[in-house]
Amino acid sequence: MESITDVVEGAVNIIDKVVNSITSALTLSDSATDSPINKSNILILDNNLRKQEKITVNNDTIIVLVHYNKQFGDFMIDTHSHLFEDEFKDDLDLCIERCKENNVNKILIVGFSDETNLKAQELANKYDIFYPTAGVHPEEAGPDYLEKFNRLVEFIKNNKVYAIGECGLDYHWDITYKEEQHKLLRLQCELALKNDLPIIIHMRDATKDTYDILKDYKGLRGVMHCYSGSYEMAKEFIKLGFYISLGGPVTFKNAKEPKLIAKEIPLDKLLIETDCPFLAPTPFRGKRNESSYVKYVCEEIANIKGVDKKVVEEETTRNAETLFKI
Repeated sequence: MESITDVVEGAVNIIDKVVNSITSALTLSDSATDSPINKSNILILDNNLRKQEKITVNNDTIIVLVHYNKQFGDFMIDTHSHLFEDEFKDDLDLCIERCKENNVNKILIVGFSDETNLKAQELANKYDIFYPTAGVHPEEAGPDYLEKFNRLVEFIKNNKVYAIGECGLDYHWDITYKEEQHKLLRLQCELALKNDLPIIIHMRDATKDTYDILKDYKGLRGVMHCYSGSYEMAKEFIKLGFYISLGGPVTFKNAKEPKLIAKEIPLDKLLIETDCPFLAPTPFRGKRNESSYVKYVCEEIANIKGVDKKVVEEETTRNAETLFKI
């Protein structure tokens, strides 16, 4: 018997829908036919707007992803947030509620230091909407970079993470430890490959050096977080196996390059994010950002491309689920 993953939309009776879908989609062996699918074999695991249906037939397990109540694509994933920051200490629960109200049902909560890696993990243990990552930010680079990296290695041995990062290169404010930044990034690229994890890249005023390092790691996959480089280099990063993630800046009136990227880069290579509490989109520019505002990024990309917002929701959600395996 062959196992399948199937999508069932608009289920009125979820269990009946799943059974009917599998019955029609599977080619069962003679022995399997003797033991038809039974509703009692189904275990429903609630996952906010989605459900996984586990169905056992003759000791074979079929996983069926069921989308219900909402049309496929009618939700979004914020692929980069820092909701552990102090800006959210008084109203995090309300922020999460606003996410659900605005159909944001999965959030990557991104660590970048010893302290924030732990905070991301703690929040993910408390709220099932969060998917934690762990990394060492380039601003953490210094004489003790190797000790920080070694602590990261130990951390991911003992904690579930969905990506390495946020990490990368940042020459904007200080390049005192430029060499250490390079070494730290290379170590995290190797760590991502070793653990079969995607990597989240922070790149600021360091496009060439970032590219030159990433291209040395065949098979590395990841995302160029809140991408601020050129359209031409975006195409080169995509060739390396990276997605391009757009955030609040794409909504800014004079953001020519992000808008060009939104227009020209295919949807199957784009992700959306907030980077909250930073870089709030129009109409909240200059104020605290939060994950529910990812809808404004989605809407702007849809407007630029001239497509329905649901198309952007569907494609970017699929991309995020594929990259981060969530």
